[in-house]
Amino acid sequence: MKSPKDYLLLFLKGMGMGSADVVPGVSGGTIAFITGIYEELLQSINSFDLTAFQLLTSFKLKDFWKHVNGSFLLPLLGGILLSVVTLAKIISQFLDSHPIELWSFFFGLIIISSISVAKEIKKWDALVILAGIVGVLAAYFITVITPATTPNGLWFVFICGAVAICAMILPGISGSFILLILGKYAYIVKALHEMDLGVIVVFALGCIAGLFSFSRAISWFLKTFHNYAIALLAGFMAGSLNKIWPWKKAIRFDWVNGEQIPTFEKNILPTHYLEETGNQPLILHAVLFMALGFMLVIVIEKIALMMKNSSKSPQKS
Repeated sequence: MKSPKDYLLLFLKGMGMGSADVVPGVSGGTIAFITGIYEELLQSINSFDLTAFQLLTSFKLKDFWKHVNGSFLLPLLGGILLSVVTLAKIISQFLDSHPIELWSFFFGLIIISSISVAKEIKKWDALVILAGIVGVLAAYFITVITPATTPNGLWFVFICGAVAICAMILPGISGSFILLILGKYAYIVKALHEMDLGVIVVFALGCIAGLFSFSRAISWFLKTFHNYAIALLAGFMAGSLNKIWPWKKAIRFDWVNGEQIPTFEKNILPTHYLEETGNQPLILHAVLFMALGFMLVIVIEKIALMMKNSSKSPQKS
């Protein structure tokens, strides 16, 4: 039987996971991993099976709730949802008003997060290093070949949700980074900010479908090839930095919900930014926000470890 303290801790861990998945740096899976709920999360997701369906359809709700570990999932999902909706509004405003600062913050997040994830590798060898290099090259290649535009149709929003949700159970890749690669990060953040229910519902359905489809495969892969999988993920994050470079010049725009948004950008040096765009490069601001990204991950890790130790403390009977 969980105590009120246990529910509060799960809710806060959910908020940490939601916060992580809104920004393309730390993944929700990473937060779950370092707060000690990763294995229980995977088991709870995998419990949505035929038995759960039979219990639900026969209206054995108490048994269904126990089978899917509802007392664990409910506070966790509540924290995730609250964090996602709250932060989406803030990030949407920053994307418009302070893009260099925001992308610099993300840049710092991804650098320190890739290092943090790599620390989980228990044994280094030539194949582990090779897996990391493959991850770097694969991510860089993906960022280079990303289509200039991707469809805004609901079918593609569904696919984005299905692919991005894998980040929730992958320590290393954030769902927001996946959306960046797919060219739908700004679009989904804008939909959350404006409460566009059509897009939000379809995206959520895609998330549900992806979560149940991939959780077992991901669980097996990480257990069977742990070191190689973690090295690949850490390399993938490092290779993604090309996508998060703060100084960009938009060279193509598309209309989204009556507004023009950049759909293809090229990276430029900060020394050429003023000449190319007519805007100040804000180099000092960028460095400070990168440092803030570094500090945030370090603080999150410290708090998460404290919460993990707290949850392991013996309970009085």
